[in-house]
Amino acid sequence: MRLATLYRYPVKGLSPEPLQTADLEADGYFPGDRLFALENGPSGFRPEAPEHQPKIKFLMLMRNAALAGLKTRYDAATGILTIDKDGGEVARGDLRSTEGREAIEDFLAGFLSSEIRGAVRLLAAPGGFRFTDSKSGFVSLVNLASVAAISAAQGAAVDPLRFRANLYVEDMAPWAEAALPGRTLAIGGARLDILKMTDRCAATGVEPGTGRRDMDLVQTLRANFGHIDCGVYARVTQGGRIAAGDAINVVSA
Repeated sequence: MRLATLYRYPVKGLSPEPLQTADLEADGYFPGDRLFALENGPSGFRPEAPEHQPKIKFLMLMRNAALAGLKTRYDAATGILTIDKDGGEVARGDLRSTEGREAIEDFLAGFLSSEIRGAVRLLAAPGGFRFTDSKSGFVSLVNLASVAAISAAQGAAVDPLRFRANLYVEDMAPWAEAALPGRTLAIGGARLDILKMTDRCAATGVEPGTGRRDMDLVQTLRANFGHIDCGVYARVTQGGRIAAGDAINVVSA
């Protein structure tokens, strides 16, 4: 097995950013991942006492497919989030400032229009917390061979980015990840305990880059494979640097 590609998603529901390397920390989340979320009306989230909230309380692809038609970039050094549409910049804001957050909130409220249930508010994750879909979503991995099997069942190419994973793995048999929960993987200088399979929702039916809802991959999974899973969640138990091309080995059962 080998690590093919790495991605982070700085803002929940917005576009991925590719990485060549990542420095994982024991018991930490994937670096730069799900640092922000966009509240779609009051969510009940309190930064002083953060608790995991259902993804339906935020802007997300399952219900707001048009988000996939936006390309976003976040510069951690400056705090600036840039949003492009159709090759041109449509919004920019420094997420450290009230004015910058409002610029992003106002654009998305207008862009999604009738899908907005209440005030759009950009939330920043406090230390030790992230806006992941699952409480176990510290690091997510997807097997590219399983995506190829889904493509064959779908009868059309399925972009692996529909599954919004942090790590994409190659040279692995289709669905071999189903045997990984309870085992430990060594990747570069890090070790990850595999926790559980990742069940999928209607967000996977949205085409990255266009925002078109063109597939029902949940139904494809259920009808062809008897489940709705693709990928696994993992916890980092030994920190270290990982990089595209790193070998992946199972080190314990």
